[in-house]
Amino acid sequence: MSNTLCIAGRLIELAPMRYTPAGVPLVSFVLEHTSRQIENEVERDVTCELQALALGDIAQTMRSVSPGWKIEATGFIAAKNKRSKMPVLHVTNIKFLEGIENGF
Repeated sequence: MSNTLCIAGRLIELAPMRYTPAGVPLVSFVLEHTSRQIENEVERDVTCELQALALGDIAQTMRSVSPGWKIEATGFIAAKNKRSKMPVLHVTNIKFLEGIENGF
């Protein structure tokens, strides 16, 4: 089954770096998406907030950004944990859309 999501938005929350029990860097963040989409031939405004996390090299890269940066995140959706079925985007690729002029 397919499970790939690519979404662009503004970083609104960025948690401090932490590490898995195996020592792999992990960072959680929240991405706010706003766009105009066509649904049933009608244009509509779309907004949402999506929890996301990055591991390894991508997590290390996220240390260089701060809330307000615009990014495009690609990855897969998985349940937050065994007790919560809330979706979380597990980022496998990240592209910085704005913020590079801010020192990245």
